[in-house]
Amino acid sequence: MPSYRLDLDVPVSGAHRDELHRRVYYLSESITGFELVTGASDGDAVDAVVVTTGQPVDAEALAEKLRHVVETEVLPQLRTPPKVLWNSPSVRAPRTGTFAGLLADGVVHEAGPGQVALGTPALAALDAFDGLLREIIDEEFGAVEYRYPTLLPVTALHRSGYLFSFPQHLMFAARLDGDVDTYREFAGEAAAREDIGDRVLHRCAPVDRCLPPTMCYHTFDQFAGATLPAENTVVTAKGGSFRHESRYHQTMERLADFTIRETVFLGTAEFVREARDRFRRRATELVEQLDLAGRCEVASDPFFAGAATAMQVSSQRLLELKHELHLDVGPGESISVGSFNLHEKHFGDAFGIKGPDGGTVYSACVGFGLERLTYALLCQYGWDVDDWPVPLKERCRNTTRAGRGM
Repeated sequence: MPSYRLDLDVPVSGAHRDELHRRVYYLSESITGFELVTGASDGDAVDAVVVTTGQPVDAEALAEKLRHVVETEVLPQLRTPPKVLWNSPSVRAPRTGTFAGLLADGVVHEAGPGQVALGTPALAALDAFDGLLREIIDEEFGAVEYRYPTLLPVTALHRSGYLFSFPQHLMFAARLDGDVDTYREFAGEAAAREDIGDRVLHRCAPVDRCLPPTMCYHTFDQFAGATLPAENTVVTAKGGSFRHESRYHQTMERLADFTIRETVFLGTAEFVREARDRFRRRATELVEQLDLAGRCEVASDPFFAGAATAMQVSSQRLLELKHELHLDVGPGESISVGSFNLHEKHFGDAFGIKGPDGGTVYSACVGFGLERLTYALLCQYGWDVDDWPVPLKERCRNTTRAGRGM
């Protein structure tokens, strides 16, 4: 495959390395792999990116895209040192090769890029994690639970700002235009062709539904234009969430199709902040109880493609609006399994949600990726249920063993 070295006009420091790393694949669908090149100007700074592509491309055009992203979205970000809020006392050391072992023992099945089917006992672990989180939500917040439909109105992501803040993750749901001639022509073409994917969209109706990137947008859309009867409201939901991860998807760490348990807090500024922080404390207590190795730190979202990207990321970090819970999945490797987010009045304003006093509500949300939690457990404990920590073992005692794992 062709390979190209894309030199940077200004080196990217180590403090900005991760921000650059999580943007390279989104430069172009043609990129199949990349390597950050360091050392020429500064041992820790990135001087160039070497990309491989599936076919020959215009290297200068690709380099221009890279320079634009670096200059407008990476380098302007404030260099803030990582801030760790909590460290697990556990010294568990995850092993390598976990995902390969899960595949070999039939615990999981790789259905496609970013899609993994869970079997025994991984599915039992996922349900057990959700049960433990649901107990915290009930005990601490008395949340109302909803089961939302999968599809989300595109208008919800538009008014929230998601469409122009995270376009790289969007996944739309389309249907054929409602006309008998369209159906007839499409059916005839589908029968005559082996591959239909590239010949569908021109026959589709305007897109008004999308796949939700997370559960909270259903909640905000549910209360759009409403005046809440109580000063503070808590809603929780579990459901499928979808994000296009380009070629960043790997094992069970970054899926395009995954399950989130999310809890939304609506109310006063004091309430939503206290609730966010209280949930974070209960979550880290649970991690300690399960003797899982990890940490909780201040983080930021992967804002992309907007002029205000650098400001958004820097503000999020400086104001500590986003905290992430990371669990170890390999030597020197961890994944974010949960996030604790303050939105201030952003969603209250965007969706016109008012409190009993007529003022715009503040909001916060806490979300957990259940497949990621499950994967961290399997990396640290293996997939023999008898080896799992007691709270999970008790909930999964009748689960059939797929293999002894580690």
